[in-house]
Amino acid sequence: MYIYLPNDKEGLSALLEKIGSTPGFIDNHIPHHRVSVGAFGIPKFKFSFEFEASDVLKDMGLTSPFTRGGSLTEMVDFPTMAENLYISSILHKAFIEVDEEGTEAATVSFADLLTCSACQSRKPDFIADHPFLFTVREDKSGVVVFMGQVLDPSKH
Repeated sequence: MYIYLPNDKEGLSALLEKIGSTPGFIDNHIPHHRVSVGAFGIPKFKFSFEFEASDVLKDMGLTSPFTRGGSLTEMVDFPTMAENLYISSILHKAFIEVDEEGTEAATVSFADLLTCSACQSRKPDFIADHPFLFTVREDKSGVVVFMGQVLDPSKH
């Protein structure tokens, strides 16, 4: 899990705009090493989302599995049954929960540069007390499998 906490308390919309308009933004903001932080705090949160995906897939041109005698014949051993086999609907559901046990999986990227020598020895704090974005990413392929935003961390 990666958490993107804007420096500005009202900076989430600018961050989302940057992600949407800059190719490779997320990949370019993945830390390549662990970053030590001083105080660390993120709220507990839980999200679930579901939608019926059949129409989306049909609009993308995937129509064969939704018609009788479509391309599902290799899923069953009986050809007569395969002729009547089709998908009536597809439900997509996602769920994520972060609590005391799950916060250790969070990875933090901190990109502010400190210029004075006294400041360089101090570890930056990471306190998610204002709106932030989070992603769950499969690191080997780089695929983001879940993305969400916490708009009011005080409610979680």
